[in-house]
Amino acid sequence: MANGIAARKGEMKHHGVERPAGGTASLDDIDRILLDELSRNARLPNNALAARANIAPSTCLVRVRSLIERGVIRGFHADIDPAALGQQLQAMIAVRVQANARHHLGQFAEQLATLDEVLDVYFIAGADDYLIHVATADSDGLRRFVLEHLSAHPAVASTETILIFEHLRATRNR
Repeated sequence: MANGIAARKGEMKHHGVERPAGGTASLDDIDRILLDELSRNARLPNNALAARANIAPSTCLVRVRSLIERGVIRGFHADIDPAALGQQLQAMIAVRVQANARHHLGQFAEQLATLDEVLDVYFIAGADDYLIHVATADSDGLRRFVLEHLSAHPAVASTETILIFEHLRATRNR
């Protein structure tokens, strides 16, 4: 991978996990504390995490494993700043797919997810089919990405590019 932005390249994942009929996992106050702490710092050692939740380290380990097994925690990731890797310009690109290509939506998304410029791919409802979060070195790189990978693709009907001026990560429990 040329830019190292996403270790998930080629791993388009669908997070389908069996849940109770209501569609949500049952969480208690301890689970919520663990999730809040891990969402702020996923590298927090187990003993420190246990202390913050006021539980034994062995209990903490069992609780975190349970959250993973139940699909509440989908993974632990590094939050890499694209600008630190020379990709100063970020954008969201809305993509509408040709009506006759809709049966290939999954394949199209998986292809996009393998591209170095792509940070995330969202399958959305509404007038457009996908929202793609990309990072490039500059406007020339963004233009080249849109022309070579989107406009030239036979499945793409239209695109709309929205530049990102600033990205703020939510600080509340996710």
